[in-house]
Amino acid sequence: MKSIRVFLVTVILAVVTLFSFISALRGYETSLQEVERMFDSQLVEKAKLIANINVQSIVRNVDSSDTAFQVWQGGNLIGSSDNASQTILGKLQPGFRYHNFEGYRWRTYSYYNTINAQWIIVAARQDIRFSLAENIALKAVLPAVIGLPILAVLIWIVVSRGLHPMRRLAHELGDKQANDLSPLSIAVNSQELSQIVSSSNDLLARLKSSLLREKQFASDAAHELRTPISSLKVQLYNISQEQPERNKEFGELQKITHQLEHVVEQILALYRTSPDEYHTRFEAIDLTSLAQQVIAEEYDNYERKNQQIEFFGQRQLILGDKFSLTTLIQNLLSNANKYTPNGGHIIVKIKRENDQVVLLVEDSGPGIPTYEHERLFQRFYRVGGDRHTSGESGCGLGLAIVKRIAELYNAEITLEPSSFASGTAFTLHFSAIIPVTLDSKQS
Repeated sequence: MKSIRVFLVTVILAVVTLFSFISALRGYETSLQEVERMFDSQLVEKAKLIANINVQSIVRNVDSSDTAFQVWQGGNLIGSSDNASQTILGKLQPGFRYHNFEGYRWRTYSYYNTINAQWIIVAARQDIRFSLAENIALKAVLPAVIGLPILAVLIWIVVSRGLHPMRRLAHELGDKQANDLSPLSIAVNSQELSQIVSSSNDLLARLKSSLLREKQFASDAAHELRTPISSLKVQLYNISQEQPERNKEFGELQKITHQLEHVVEQILALYRTSPDEYHTRFEAIDLTSLAQQVIAEEYDNYERKNQQIEFFGQRQLILGDKFSLTTLIQNLLSNANKYTPNGGHIIVKIKRENDQVVLLVEDSGPGIPTYEHERLFQRFYRVGGDRHTSGESGCGLGLAIVKRIAELYNAEITLEPSSFASGTAFTLHFSAIIPVTLDSKQS
């Protein structure tokens, strides 16, 4: 049951309906019994009335066809109604009985008049009696049945009013921004809801404290690491100037230093692009020009591996932030550069599809198995682990940052095989804002 209100109304109405049904059934049975007793009392009164008028012959048209009577004296029928049989109706014993004649079942009452030594037997058709009793009983329970829909509406209104503070609480929680961990300001009067609000505020306070500690640690650690890394790079440069002839170990040390610097920068980028802390006001960004700029800045990396990179773009504007989009493109291109072999091919495309701007980065690398796609964007995860067959170093944060930035822009990101014999194509769909196109090509 998805709705608490529907659940409460359904359960309450079901319980009320069950008890109403039981009560109505019991009332129906009781009403039938009461009506039966009333009709039996009428038979008794009729028998006494007939005894007092001293009937001595067949009496015609004294009553309706649903009743009949006989008067017996000394074993002889001395009087009766015109619709009564000539045989005795039941037994000459005091009390109520049932007797069949004229094709109907009759309720009979035998009364002995001690003054005249006469037996008076009065009969009433049972089917008519039952029909009348049933109508009376149904009229007694009908209001309870008719009242169920009205009761359901009243229950719905009462439950809705009772849950109104819950809806206000849900709306306040739903309206909170991702970075808003301030206490709830909703005023509540109920004890149960005040406990929920108090517990929620305590949780928000603990989350805020925990996130502050985590962010402070990540920021401080990354910034503090920059200083010794910069000093290390300076010292390595000085050593390289004093000892031009460098050995293999020195090259490895430079490579490790570069990798460490890369990890620190990626941690900072991941922190800056966190949706919870992203406050930059978006502006119109030319994604095509930005991609061309990133390619130009990173061109030495492709030239070093003798890779051919082609860019096909139609100038498209999206709402965004230059830093985050630059970081996204850099990480996509860095990923392609690392895992595309020497002499390989990389293609970058920016195009318009309806109301979306599409960024495509594909390479001729080894490709990524389909079963790895789910984990590919996890932090610190690398396909093949740290001992990747490409031999390229990495920290496993690049694509996690790409995923995070895509979430900032509500952009859809997909992975497919590239158009080459092997490789991977990353595609991102952004919302376009201005339908401007200008063909350009760079290779």
